[in-house]
Amino acid sequence: MTLGHTTYKIPHGKLLKITLDYNTTTNTINHITITGDFFIHPEDGLETLETNLHHTPLTRNTILQTITETVTTHHLELIGITPEALTDGIIRCTQ
Repeated sequence: MTLGHTTYKIPHGKLLKITLDYNTTTNTINHITITGDFFIHPEDGLETLETNLHHTPLTRNTILQTITETVTTHHLELIGITPEALTDGIIRCTQ
């Protein structure tokens, strides 16, 4: 188990804070907490997003695909954040 944390000001966007617990052996997400001054509607969409990221491989393309599919499937509206910015924040936790 490895813990990573980032506080990231999204260019032309909001503040994003991520705490990431990940497995360096399998290079996958164990648990993720996402907070910041952005909005996701409906509000339980953030919890859905965090849950769907569990066990996701820590590669930029896979994370972006998981986020994009979750947003589309659950009809989430992201305000002040994009799937790409969220992906960048997650990757920053591992550096």
